[in-house]
Amino acid sequence: MDSNLGSRPTITRRRLLTGAAGAAAAGAFAGALAGPGAANAAGDGHGLRIVDRNENGGRLQYYRFATDAIEWDPAVNILLPDGYHTSGKRYPVLYLLHGGGGPDFRTFHMQDNIVNLTAGREVVVVMPDASTGWYSNPVSTMSGPRNWETFHIGQLLPWVEQNFRTFAEYDGRAVAGFSMGGFGALKYAAKYYGHFCSVSSHSGPASIRRDAGLIVHWANATSAALDLGGGTVYGAPLWDEARVSADNPMERIPSYYNKRVFLAAGTSPNPVDAFDIVHETQVLAGQREFRAALGNAGIPHEWHEVPGGHYFRHELFTQDLNGMLARLRRAG
Repeated sequence: MDSNLGSRPTITRRRLLTGAAGAAAAGAFAGALAGPGAANAAGDGHGLRIVDRNENGGRLQYYRFATDAIEWDPAVNILLPDGYHTSGKRYPVLYLLHGGGGPDFRTFHMQDNIVNLTAGREVVVVMPDASTGWYSNPVSTMSGPRNWETFHIGQLLPWVEQNFRTFAEYDGRAVAGFSMGGFGALKYAAKYYGHFCSVSSHSGPASIRRDAGLIVHWANATSAALDLGGGTVYGAPLWDEARVSADNPMERIPSYYNKRVFLAAGTSPNPVDAFDIVHETQVLAGQREFRAALGNAGIPHEWHEVPGGHYFRHELFTQDLNGMLARLRRAG
């Protein structure tokens, strides 16, 4: 649930980014981050064909793909740990998922300074495109394939493990996100139970049926306007009920056993910002409901309610990252 809905680039503009301009935009700091030597060239595979890249000897690597799962060419930034190119180690991996309404694969780098937030940490951070697709394969689309769940789980995850020295195992993967991405993290961790040992939701919805399904309606409306050309994630006017239940964290409580769970939400949204009020008030209520269900099931979880509204809190991400690395298999 994100307030900057008017800033989403058009498909035409996104397609322009598949050339040299895309490399320049996605790798804006590549020169500053680069060290001696180049990254080993990644290859195609798992349904992904690389159409643009910026591989270098530094930490931030950029790739854009052609895939049958998505009508346009989605991209990913991959942030490597310090010393990756020379260490020979394998590393745990964090899939970090952006919010909707405008953010894309560059957001955590360009706006949130993820390079500095992860400096000195032995983890690979994967930041993929997701448009405003709610980390789902939609019920309907009027703008070509938009199968974001297939792209992320069926294609990108195995492609990363093919091309980078990561642990391809449960204890080697974490997933986290902000807003829509926080929902995506909770969804992926439950639906693909054996993939991720740690899940974190920063201001992400955790109960999508509450309040007459407000989050489901919001997902349908925003995806229709910004990603699906009038199609919907969950169906309208009638929902695909089985799909809603499969995606709803509140209906997947047993799937969070034996995982590290981290939740964060704001308690005081901006009183003159209607979007902020609706978003974070709904997030907070849903997370409280979700936390109660986890507690009743005896599932340990860490939670934070902090002042402020709907934004990505760097200090909580740093705290979250400490917990992830304590749970994940150590690099070696």
